[in-house]
Amino acid sequence: MSTSSLMKISLQSLWIVWEHIFDILTRFRSKSVQKYGICKLLVRQHQGKSMICQDGHRIVVGDWVGELHLDNRQVLRLSRAFGADRAGLRIARMFRDAMKQINLELDSHPELLKVQALTGITLLHRGIIHGIGFEQHPIESKWQQRFYTRYLRLLLRVLHPEGNQQMQNSSEKLFPMRLLISKQALKERFISRENGHQERQNRRKEEAIS
Repeated sequence: MSTSSLMKISLQSLWIVWEHIFDILTRFRSKSVQKYGICKLLVRQHQGKSMICQDGHRIVVGDWVGELHLDNRQVLRLSRAFGADRAGLRIARMFRDAMKQINLELDSHPELLKVQALTGITLLHRGIIHGIGFEQHPIESKWQQRFYTRYLRLLLRVLHPEGNQQMQNSSEKLFPMRLLISKQALKERFISRENGHQERQNRRKEEAIS
């Protein structure tokens, strides 16, 4: 094993230790932390500027939101097991499965009843959210933008097998975006997807009969 590989494995191990510490810290700034597959959902009160969803729903200071985080320990295991491309597809599929679970519990789980929107910050906002309906909003605060850019690019370098190559080839495209979707918009998106799936199944049955 090369020195660079050993160095990366060491950095990954240190990062996982930091992830464990981060998990502990987040419990102090959150009402609760729920786990859904590859996602962690932090239930907390919104701070900072108001956010307006595309359906007109406004999130103001004090409103309850669900803050999404990927479980980077699972991301690392998948990356090591399958490589960057196959892991990316699996992560996207697992993320959609997690969103289905969250959508089902928004009106039933006691800790999620007051959540008005889901939000998160990521560099990989193109592939992972496809078909779910998240809006993409720029991070307005300059210091937060700089912080998240450096933090998330470092995360990409450390945890992903081809992180360094991605940074070299497309660093100008890797900038953080805030994802946002209101509770109602999420529910409507999954109802629409279910209806579309049912219609396709009905057409296949009709074609088979004819």
